[in-house]
Amino acid sequence: MPASSAIEIYCPACQWEPDGGAHWQCRCGHVWNTFDTGGTCPKCHYRWAVTTCPPRPGGCGVTSAHIDWYHGLDALVEELVEAAMPAPVAVYRP
Repeated sequence: MPASSAIEIYCPACQWEPDGGAHWQCRCGHVWNTFDTGGTCPKCHYRWAVTTCPPRPGGCGVTSAHIDWYHGLDALVEELVEAAMPAPVAVYRP
């Protein structure tokens, strides 16, 4: 990962930042920190497309797309694309 990239995780509705706690419960009953696994339940491997901001630790209760919690991805993708692009090749013309 490029060194200058900074990804922040916070609720897109209220800007609450996850505190590392296990605030999310899967449909299988497992409780975990969804941001440790990118929204995938470590027990049943169900991948959640949405994440609800937990009101109990100070969030707002709004459900948003999981990917929308990650801020700074545009800059990271731009850096990765730039790093992956081959350097221009000099053309030799006699």
